[in-house]
This record gives sequence, C-alpha cells and structure tokens, in this order.
Amino acid sequence: MSLEMLVRDAPSQYIHHDQLFKQLIHTFFAEFLEAFFPEVHHYIDFSFIKPLSEEVFTDLFEGESKGADIVIEAKVKGTDSLIIIHVEPQSYGQSDFNERMYHYFGLLYNRYRKPIIPIAIFSYDEKRVERNDFSISFPFSLK
Repeated sequence: MSLEMLVRDAPSQYIHHDQLFKQLIHTFFAEFLEAFFPEVHHYIDFSFIKPLSEEVFTDLFEGESKGADIVIEAKVKGTDSLIIIHVEPQSYGQSDFNERMYHYFGLLYNRYRKPIIPIAIFSYDEKRVERNDFSISFPFSLK
C-alpha cells in the first residue's frame, strides 16, 4: 500500500471552497461588509436583511441553469428603500467571469427591479484572468 493511498480521502468528504465562503458570508454578513465595504455597511439597516434563495437562472439559448451564489435583500437605513447585494465567491480563474457577473446583474435587476450591488471575491492563487469590465464590440463603427 502506498502512502498516497493512506492519506487520500474521497473528494466528496471535502467542502468546496466556494461553499465555505457562502456559509461564512451568510453567517457574518454585517461583519463582512464592515471589514471590506465600510461605505456600504454604513447605509445598511441590519435589522432587515433577507437572504434570497440561491437564484437559478436558465439560459434560454444554451439550455443551461446558472446560479448566483449569495443574494441578499437589504434595507437602506432611514428609508423604505430596498437594495440587492449579490456576492459571488470565485475560487478559480474564468476568462468570461465579467460577462457572467453582467448577466447576473441584469437577471437580478429584471427579477427584483431594485438597485444591485455586485461583489466578487477572488480566492485563488493563480494570476487573475478576469477583467473589470464587460463590453460588446462590433466589426463596424457606430458614429
């Protein structure tokens, strides 16, 4: 028997990295915002925080279902205004991540018709491949 066989566990026994982030952020949502987004934290009424179900969207063209990881409805302090905070943990490089975030933003806005704050958490060691923007180009000029 090799050493490798002695220390190897079945992958199903490990909690996925993204799942750990989801659980931590749900449990410590106020502390997460306070530590990393204090300007947002300042405006949130934490007596009204409503986690929405893991949002699943079906791509009508590709036939795939995609899920936004953390979607929370929050009340803005001193108002009746509600906002949506979408947090997407990302534990691996993905060249079209910016496009995925754009799609989630649009789908969430279409569903709730409330302002959306999108937050991405990158937690991998490789060189980041994601871009900070998403644009569509045409092979001709629109002047």
